[in-house]
Amino acid sequence: MGTAVDAFEFPPGLEWVNTSQAPASAALRGRVTLIYFWTFDCVNCINLLADLAWLENRYHDGLSVIGIHTPKYTSQRTGSAVLKAVNRYHLRHPVANDPGYVLWQQIGVQAWPTVVLLDADGRIVDLFTGEGHRAEIDKRISALLEEAINRDVRVYESWPAVVRPEPRGALSFPSRVLATDQYLYIADTAHHRVIETTLDGRILRQFGSGTAGYWDGRLIDCGLSSPQGLALGKDSLFVADTGNHAIRRIRLLSGEVETIAGTGKAGRDRPQDHPAPTTVNMCAPVDLACHADHLYIAMAGQNQIWDLDLAKGHIDVLAGSGKLGIDNGAGAYATFAQPCAVAVLGHALIVADAQAGAIRAVRLVDRQVTTIIGSGPWEFGDTTGKREVVRLQHPLGIALDPRGLVFIADSYNGKLKALNVKTGEVRAFNLSYRFNQPEGVSLGQGALWVANTNAHEVVRVDLTDGSCKRIPVGE
Repeated sequence: MGTAVDAFEFPPGLEWVNTSQAPASAALRGRVTLIYFWTFDCVNCINLLADLAWLENRYHDGLSVIGIHTPKYTSQRTGSAVLKAVNRYHLRHPVANDPGYVLWQQIGVQAWPTVVLLDADGRIVDLFTGEGHRAEIDKRISALLEEAINRDVRVYESWPAVVRPEPRGALSFPSRVLATDQYLYIADTAHHRVIETTLDGRILRQFGSGTAGYWDGRLIDCGLSSPQGLALGKDSLFVADTGNHAIRRIRLLSGEVETIAGTGKAGRDRPQDHPAPTTVNMCAPVDLACHADHLYIAMAGQNQIWDLDLAKGHIDVLAGSGKLGIDNGAGAYATFAQPCAVAVLGHALIVADAQAGAIRAVRLVDRQVTTIIGSGPWEFGDTTGKREVVRLQHPLGIALDPRGLVFIADSYNGKLKALNVKTGEVRAFNLSYRFNQPEGVSLGQGALWVANTNAHEVVRVDLTDGSCKRIPVGE
């Protein structure tokens, strides 16, 4: 940022969600401090967290990391909602919620995510906007610590971890559920595994070791990282391995898990430039739909929908230019805003475009993209009724009824809704059950199965009478 300014102080009034008090400015002296501004709905911010964990490990004896959450959505303004995100992403440094954007404005931050560096005297010396700056930040931290050594002011004590954990349970932030006639498949996201259960919740098999990692293997002898989307095709279960930026295939007969797309590292490659899907760097695949030997991928980090041809082993972009927006058009002329759920209805792919608060359709025959409901990234709310007035708040899950109904997990409103594709009319389910950021929905056995993510549970909603039952998974 050029010249240094006066020693930094946190403004009063910030809500520290996982610690009882703000880090004292005196405790930051002699250390380099990294302050990052984020919002937990933003995939770019989530990608940044992996870089921060790497830097924390590398500079455990000289770096302090502090998070400042500045919310986009109404539902993010409470400290309890931010604490859920802190625990979901296993953050062990102090995080404050700043719904009034006080510190954001004080420093002059302009976008999510932003990283601010303080030197050993507690003065602001650098600012980095966006993700992808790990090498630059690493180099700058190293130089600032070296400078502190030369001035004999460096402190070598580790920055103490803080934690206000979730209650222990069988599930941890399950983000997707897929129901069949006999089984439930659950993406147990923060446990880094996918589980197969009976319809009443008895665990039959586990895929993934339970610790974040990236390796192929069988059953628990493989590594997943924050898995989300699930899709069935023939004898395989496909997994959007979001934290590994990869697509995995589970062969259900043998339990073998293999990588079929992605390299395990985040990137924004053009898939058509790569001969094999396993050589393509991708960014945050979050959901999948399988249809006629094609696997459609909601690539949230690249604002696109990708098409993996399972028969030919070929991957390409189905729709989306990569720019964030809500423009209709054919193929690459359309734009998306963090698409997070996909499902096939007839000859169209239905997309929950989360940041746009929209439900979109991609016609598979000519890749033409249209908007069914929704008005754009800053037009959110909680309104049902006719197409023109409908407002959602970051919808993360959809399930389709062949009659033309789209069941929607209106995640940040904590509600389930139904959309009539032909009329564009939306109604909310009038249920007595309380949902806390539901993300995944699946139809099966006359019921809607819901991954009630922030409540760490799966719920069965009977579509005939609206009764709700919590499934005792693993209990």
